[in-house]
Amino acid sequence: MEAVFFLVNAVVSFFTTLFMLRFLMQMARVSFAGQIGDFVVKLTNWAVKPLRRIVPGVGGVDWASLIAALWLQLLMAGIIIAASSAALSADGVGMALMILMFAIRGLLRLTVYIMIGAVILQAVLSWINPYSPVAPLVNQLVRPLLDPIRRVVPTISGIDLSPLVAILLLQVVLMLL
Repeated sequence: MEAVFFLVNAVVSFFTTLFMLRFLMQMARVSFAGQIGDFVVKLTNWAVKPLRRIVPGVGGVDWASLIAALWLQLLMAGIIIAASSAALSADGVGMALMILMFAIRGLLRLTVYIMIGAVILQAVLSWINPYSPVAPLVNQLVRPLLDPIRRVVPTISGIDLSPLVAILLLQVVLMLL
């Protein structure tokens, strides 16, 4: 039983991450033309395309990707809560609210983890290989986060400290979640 739960959690987490990455890339206006963008689109089209018929994108926001990610998080939260003893002590409304709360919290935490990973990848690529094919994608993804920090934190001896500050702030956000 534990192995089945592990596999379901791994698959759900993988696809939730892809849906959130597609949502974040859309929000940051990242091009989907490269290998990573093509990979994300091909692995998420099965859910996003049908959802777009029901939930169109409004204001440049890819609501279909976000709803697909939320749906998977709701599914996983429901499985976790149903398997726990909390399911025995809650009524229907309480159970639904608990599942919704866990799903939203999980999506927010996943978004923060994606951004931390992107900031670290951007910093490493800027030192090692700034001309990597992945570098423009990662730069576009983290720019909305790093640009406001760069306005406040100056570079010191040519070293940009904004990724460090961003990671610290994202860690604080994780603590609050």
